[in-house]
Amino acid sequence: MATHLSLATLDDLPEPVGRPGYARADLSAGIVHFGVGNFHRAHQIAYLDRLFSTGRGREFAVVGAGVMAGDAAARDTLAAQDWLSTLVEQSAEASAARVTGVMIDYLPAADQVAICARMAEPDIRIVSLTITEGGYFLDAEGHFDGAHPAMTTDAAAPDAPATVFGMILKALRLRRDAGLPPFTVMSCDNIPHNGRVTRDTLCGLAAMSDADFADWVRTSVAMPNGMVDRITPATSERERRMLRDDHGVADGWPVFAEDFIQWVLEDDFPQGRPPLEDVGVEFVDDVTPFEAMKIRILNGGHALIAYPAGLLGVHFVHEAMETDLVARFLDKVEREEILPGVPPVPNTDTAVYLETIKSRFANPKIGDTVRRLCFDGSNRQPKFILPSLADALERGGPVDGLALACALWCRYCAGTTDAGAEIAANDPAWDTLRPVALDARTRPEVWLDQRAIYGALGQDPRLRARFAAWLDRLWSDGTEATLRAYLED
Repeated sequence: MATHLSLATLDDLPEPVGRPGYARADLSAGIVHFGVGNFHRAHQIAYLDRLFSTGRGREFAVVGAGVMAGDAAARDTLAAQDWLSTLVEQSAEASAARVTGVMIDYLPAADQVAICARMAEPDIRIVSLTITEGGYFLDAEGHFDGAHPAMTTDAAAPDAPATVFGMILKALRLRRDAGLPPFTVMSCDNIPHNGRVTRDTLCGLAAMSDADFADWVRTSVAMPNGMVDRITPATSERERRMLRDDHGVADGWPVFAEDFIQWVLEDDFPQGRPPLEDVGVEFVDDVTPFEAMKIRILNGGHALIAYPAGLLGVHFVHEAMETDLVARFLDKVEREEILPGVPPVPNTDTAVYLETIKSRFANPKIGDTVRRLCFDGSNRQPKFILPSLADALERGGPVDGLALACALWCRYCAGTTDAGAEIAANDPAWDTLRPVALDARTRPEVWLDQRAIYGALGQDPRLRARFAAWLDRLWSDGTEATLRAYLED
């Protein structure tokens, strides 16, 4: 019989299950976090849990803040178990479960007044974000999109914001007006220069209603860049059942992750920070090379295997790596077209890093799904694939594999697998993407003409020629034959 997770039952959990090395009474808030999802709980929460267990940093406990209306159900689940979560770390050989107790409250998304007021309290020194790549209101060139309806709405009513950025700005105004120093805003999303992107969005939104305040934000608020890395699949009934059966814990929303974890962060926290270097976080002067390596090799690699595997009807990521054509496609594109554009990384061999990535993708314990990797290509492709493609085009290198990656995504967005099975909507822009993908079957140029995704890069003659050839082949010969043609070239 599995033990239901709560503060009252911590001592009743099976002996192998780790539990917090600190009491709730030992903790006080220092961080408000937007986006309490699986990655946050497997990454930032995991590091803080390790730190708190050493007796240090306990004044930086986390207060969660809802982002979307759909967060209500997740909040209710966590509330029922006193904000505790079970993290299961899995290597190919072993699985270990640990309960984390870092989060001490979770404010509902509907209550922006309470969220802003909490951020304005003097004990909050960091506001952190995991709001996904699509949550920063960027255009195809990676710049702030002030024309987005959510931004124009918040700009028109800055005292009643609906977005994360509007709420952060309101809280910063409250602190400034009260004579309190600003908190640090720390993005934990997979975006190149995520601190700079956060600054551009915050200042861009602020400038739409108050130029002087925007200048104050730009010069007064710290927003460090950071690189985060841990493969963390979505939670399903499969994971809940595994936790009950294998570890004896009944948790309504456990999080499963690989055993690998990495965080590289610029040290810019004027109001203080937890000493995370004690538990493995690497603080550096410039995170840029680490960002480029991870985003292009790992996130770009995910995109490379996602769409061919999706078209072939493969369900799990480790099964995609067991599919010879997909695994070889990943390896060839990475080595010939992506790695040559990755800048040198301190104390790191990128070829060795690639081998580590391939091993992580192949971990059968993780249960990561191909569909999750395929999700939100309209936001992910511009960040994970197009920078490598732009570099390859600029240096005159080969682009066949990256052009094929674009064609595979287009073919996937047409909404059917090679076997004819329907692909359910899998992108916030699916209703826009699918008709364009279907039109591209006979007019391939229309796909690359989507300036919101490809910008000026979509007009490059080499890309257009190779994309058209590959897309035609995908429709006429299928994914397997197309991958084989690329690999045999």
